[in-house]
Amino acid sequence: MSDLAEALLDLQRLTRRLRSECPWDREQTLLTIVPHTVEEAYEVADAACADDREKLVDELGDLLFQVYFLSLLLEEHEAGDLATVARAISAKLVRRHPHVFGTEDEIDSAGEVLHRWEEIKRSQEGREGIFHEIGEGLPSTLYARKAQRRAAAIGFDYPTVDEALADLEQEIHELREAIAQAPPARPEREADVHVAHELGDVLFSCVNVGRLAGADAELVLRQAAMRFRGRVETAASLAVADGKVFSDLPLSEQDSYFDRAKEKTR
Repeated sequence: MSDLAEALLDLQRLTRRLRSECPWDREQTLLTIVPHTVEEAYEVADAACADDREKLVDELGDLLFQVYFLSLLLEEHEAGDLATVARAISAKLVRRHPHVFGTEDEIDSAGEVLHRWEEIKRSQEGREGIFHEIGEGLPSTLYARKAQRRAAAIGFDYPTVDEALADLEQEIHELREAIAQAPPARPEREADVHVAHELGDVLFSCVNVGRLAGADAELVLRQAAMRFRGRVETAASLAVADGKVFSDLPLSEQDSYFDRAKEKTR
């Protein structure tokens, strides 16, 4: 037996033992375990975005355990098992890569591959409608990106990033107009309906620009938020080194420290 096969079987045995002997694991159901699965997936993304290889190994292990555990719950309900899951994804990958497995001519670009995938989903997998099977529980940026990709598969798409950027600029202009015409916003109150609508259009357009530019909005926004957090924390530390409390400073001085933090963390 190979090291890989042995390691995977060991994890399967461990999963079964935890399910049998651990009070917490015994109580879990599909609905209670899934939030942990989502959390582990995000932690994998964080490690990959940070290019932290050691942490990625650890987080991938956590996510792999989730796959094993959920597969065991399927087995308990006689709805499948880990082998069923593995064989199903193998069959799907072969089916969706006819250019690799010899049933069609080679495809030269990633864009062509995506287009062919959508055709296969509709023709071979019986998925109906343009926006078939977009998960309602997806984060909004991923939901938007999937909807855009479904539309692009039937040719409803901007041919270039420049055209998508022009659309984004138009949406920003419309948002400015909506804000100018709306009553002043108040904390903890719902936004003006028109403003909210236009802001949604701006965000949707941002996702589209990112998609056409090859950048996933969910990941780059997460990275931007992490950079912002790190720079604010650095700015606060710089202020402390000068004998000041960052939160007590006027905005202009906070901005000055923030600019110094940006230079320090580039």
